[in-house]
Amino acid sequence: MTVSRRRRAALGAALATSLLAAGCGGGGGGDDGAVTLDLGLFGTFGFEEAGLYEEYMRLNPDIRITEESVERSADYYRALQTRLAANSGLADIQGIEVGFVADVAANHADAFVDFATTENADESLGHYFDWKVEQATTSDGRVLGLGTDAGPQAMCYRHDLFEQAGLPTDRAELATLWADWDGYLELGRQYEASPTKPEGSSWVDSPASVFSASVYQGETAYDDEDGNPIPESSDGVQAAWEDASAAAADGLTANLTQFGDEWNSAFVNGAFATIACPAWMLSYISTQAGDEGAGTWDVAPLPGGAGNWGGSWLAVSETSEHKEEAIALVEWLTAPEQQVKRFTSLGYFPSSQEAAEDPAVASATSEYFTGAPIGQLFGESAAAVRFTPIGPYDTQIQEAFTEALTTVGGGTDPDDAFQAALAEIEQITGG
Repeated sequence: MTVSRRRRAALGAALATSLLAAGCGGGGGGDDGAVTLDLGLFGTFGFEEAGLYEEYMRLNPDIRITEESVERSADYYRALQTRLAANSGLADIQGIEVGFVADVAANHADAFVDFATTENADESLGHYFDWKVEQATTSDGRVLGLGTDAGPQAMCYRHDLFEQAGLPTDRAELATLWADWDGYLELGRQYEASPTKPEGSSWVDSPASVFSASVYQGETAYDDEDGNPIPESSDGVQAAWEDASAAAADGLTANLTQFGDEWNSAFVNGAFATIACPAWMLSYISTQAGDEGAGTWDVAPLPGGAGNWGGSWLAVSETSEHKEEAIALVEWLTAPEQQVKRFTSLGYFPSSQEAAEDPAVASATSEYFTGAPIGQLFGESAAAVRFTPIGPYDTQIQEAFTEALTTVGGGTDPDDAFQAALAEIEQITGG
């Protein structure tokens, strides 16, 4: 993801946030002898907003915490790569987004502490969903960070539009009807054919919504086990392209560009009835749709079972002057108890299985989304996520496919669009 999309769903990011003292480049000692730990992050991780920094400093009076945050994850990572190349200027703790973790694992592993070898490794790693740890693990078994959150996926839908079109609205019934993507597309065709369907409304926002949600349900997505791009032969890509291009060619999508202005406005004007939504998307939808949207949206399981979109890690720099203290802070910030607090206060879904199973998370419902059991739905999705190999070009590969799908919506033959995407991907990957 070029821009950290789940961060946009949060409270909004400040370009830089400082708690006690600003600055990046490794923490030092305060005037009172306290150790200062710097975090270099992007967007809004929610630690400050959930009161976690303040709580940790209260529990550890000898620690001071500062945070510097860049709004766009792409800008953040470019700066981080420059510092990694120079082996200078790293914060004690750096945030790593899922779109960049494969590059870090392949090319910058030596710059960060291996959490598989820390004193509390069994405890700090043992509570996670297995796939979350695997995503940040190198080929030789180094674990480069501890997960902060996850983006398990479900399907958000406008039950009021479904009702107008004469479709079922019960989430359990829909889960059966669209147990797979074929069922989802068939229901979409019924929606489009309905004489009572709301004028100007399409079944789904974008073919990208189908493709991005389903591609990781295969044995492979964009890469083989060694992280080499295999978009042409991947079973995940083949199935996702077939479903998404069918949605586009059959006129089931509004063909909107996700996160564009027109797409944002569509949450208000009812331009689409469904959207594949990771947990963080709920906040985005409620922000865009506003109070008028409350009670019109609902959530059901994702066709095909499960998927994940989003999530980050905290990594400790090997150049930190206070590695032990930084490791302790990362372990505490990402512990199940703190992941529960970030979910209950801000909606960040845990990457910790233990936290996801906590009653405060597992029993959570959303009044805005018609009482949907969001803790159960997203928890079951997270538990069922299949780990697929990831590589450093995944973000660009996905963008090439989703952009090509918009041309299918405009009338391009799906096979031609697929070949055009592969040609662009070859230029990106150099092979």
